Amino acid sequence: MREWLVPPGLASCRNIVEVVMQLAFLFAVCLLISCVAIWLSAALASHLGIMDRPGGHKQHETSTPFVGGFGVIAVVISMPLLGKWFFVDFSILPLPGLLVGAVAIFLTGLADDIWCLGFKPRLLIQALVALSMVLIGGAELRTLGELFPGVHVELGWLSVPMAIFATIGLINALNMIDGIDGLSGSVSLVSLALAAMVAHGSGNNAHVFFIIALMGGVGGFLYYNLRYPGNRRARVFLGDNGSMLLGFLFAWLFIVQSQEAGRAAMTPVTALWLFALPLMDTVGVMLRRIWLGKSPFRPDRHHLHHLFVRAGYRVSDVVALAVAIQLVLGLIGIYGLLIGVPEYLMFWLFLGVFGAYFLGILRPWRMVPWLRRINGSLGLPSVQTRGIFIGYLRKERCREVLGVITEGLGNDYDYQVSVHQMGTSGGDECRVYCVVHIPAEGDDPLIGRIQRDALRIKRRLAKQQGVEVRLFLGRKVENDLRTSYSAMIGGGSRRAERRGVRSTLICSMERGQRMVHNEGAGFGLSLPPGYG
Repeated sequence: MREWLVPPGLASCRNIVEVVMQLAFLFAVCLLISCVAIWLSAALASHLGIMDRPGGHKQHETSTPFVGGFGVIAVVISMPLLGKWFFVDFSILPLPGLLVGAVAIFLTGLADDIWCLGFKPRLLIQALVALSMVLIGGAELRTLGELFPGVHVELGWLSVPMAIFATIGLINALNMIDGIDGLSGSVSLVSLALAAMVAHGSGNNAHVFFIIALMGGVGGFLYYNLRYPGNRRARVFLGDNGSMLLGFLFAWLFIVQSQEAGRAAMTPVTALWLFALPLMDTVGVMLRRIWLGKSPFRPDRHHLHHLFVRAGYRVSDVVALAVAIQLVLGLIGIYGLLIGVPEYLMFWLFLGVFGAYFLGILRPWRMVPWLRRINGSLGLPSVQTRGIFIGYLRKERCREVLGVITEGLGNDYDYQVSVHQMGTSGGDECRVYCVVHIPAEGDDPLIGRIQRDALRIKRRLAKQQGVEVRLFLGRKVENDLRTSYSAMIGGGSRRAERRGVRSTLICSMERGQRMVHNEGAGFGLSLPPGYG
């Protein structure tokens, strides 16, 4: 196969097409290697004890093999052979040292997955692997760049300890963000793509090859882990074997790309932007734990993705937003590098962004309602959806509205429609509302269908002035300031609740059944606490 990457500025249109096709082929080959390795390891996971079982602070309900790292390590081990196939010059890559470190950190993570090592032995082994990366692989952190105007921070004798510290930090940053399906893999894929752009801009063929191959390995893991139509939950998890391995590879990649004498592809500050979200999340959560007098290594549920989930975001939406955030932050770092923004300005801008993030997660009970409002303003479905609310209308229009509701609802899920009248006021006032109860908890596809049905009903009732159609939400009081009253359905019913006005059930029905009337029975409806 001919040379697959030509020097920048010399490629014709034909050569550019060839480069893209060859990189795509490389990605596809590594994707296949990763998929096969994960498939084989998942089949053996139960026999080897590599299963993540539900319980504790974990959200999944079924035992799942955490073998995502097998796909990545299979690609890393295959790189020398793939390099010969693609005629890539690996002379600038210390592959032996890199492979030794990668295998060692992978086995450490695998041991942690099986036997649950404490954080002390993990940190010790991570430090030893980082030391081998410096001594054998030559990835030494010699400078932090110009962090102050005219002041270049050269590390001198601290270069080795700082390289070890940075490597341990990146290993654990990716490990700690691995909390929901598809998150760590998707964010890693974005960071790798951004790093590939930087490597290509510097004309470093070997680094581009290395990164594209890693992207294929991560893509194979995401095939099993990401939620998409036909894959409603993760079939495998990344596990410590995968997250620690990826963190180690990121550390090596960022150090060598920012520290190579005479041919550094980026500044050390740029590396912060390319890995911004995992770094900010990890450092912010650990600082919050210290602020509260707790151990920084004690797990909790105050990571950014946990706050998104509490605010009602679907897992797929959390992953998409995290990818968008990392992409924007990474592009800011690359743009600053390209136009020559001074390093100290980019560094202090990064600290400003981190400061804003830290203030947000410091008080999650304020952050969660704010994120919930953003979710509503974006029009995204909420996992707190329990049905559809239609109110308020006159009593004589109920039959017409019920017809619109039944026509607008789907036929592939069960629901119950109930009609209520607030207080004892006359029929001339708009005091009647309908609630469509749908068992949708934890079902992302159903939540999306409910939102589409609600929009369909809203369009059909658009001509009736004053009628409100929105999703019916079941909220938890955890990390929410609004805990003073419960049984809430909309603004009007909140006021009625505070005045002591009860809602009377007029009639109800289930899908496919006739309407059951309860008018005059004096039956007061009691909704579950926290609904609104």
